[in-house]
Amino acid sequence: MVEGELHRIARRCMRGERAGHSLQATALVNEAYMRLVDTQRVQWQDRSHFLAMSAKLMRRILVDHARARLYQKRGGAAQRVTLVDNLGGSDERPHDLVALDEALEALARVDERRSQVVELRFFGGLTVEETAHVLAVSTDTVLRDWKLAKAWLLRELRGGDE
Repeated sequence: MVEGELHRIARRCMRGERAGHSLQATALVNEAYMRLVDTQRVQWQDRSHFLAMSAKLMRRILVDHARARLYQKRGGAAQRVTLVDNLGGSDERPHDLVALDEALEALARVDERRSQVVELRFFGGLTVEETAHVLAVSTDTVLRDWKLAKAWLLRELRGGDE
C-alpha cells in the first residue's frame, strides 16, 4: 500500500520533468522511502500526513538533484530541469524547478500555509479535501489559498514585474 502511494506521488512529481531525466520515478520512490524509514521520530497521524511528508521529501529530492546538476556545470550554461505545472499558466511555459523551489520558499516566508497548500496539491497530488484535512482548515480556505498562491508564484516566476 505504501509503495503504491509513493509511486503515485512520484509519478506526479516526475510528470513535468524533461525527457531522459536521470532520476526515474522508481528511484525517487526508493530515495523517499529510505528517508521516510529513517525518520523514526515522526509520529504519523494518518494517511494525509504520510502523503504530505512524502510529497515534501520528493520535492526536496528533485530540487537537490537539480541543484547538483547545476553545480556540475561549468560556466553559465547550466542545463535546466523543468517542471510543467497547471498553476494557471499555459502548459507551454515550463518553469525551472530550482526557481519554483525558491519561489515556494519565498512564499513560505510570507505565508507558510499557502506554501503548504501548493506543496500538498501540486507535488503531493492531494485533493482539496485531503489538503484541508492535513492543514486543519476548511476546503474554502484551501481553495482561496490555492488561488492566491498560484497568482503569487506566477508573479515571482515571471520576475515580479506584474
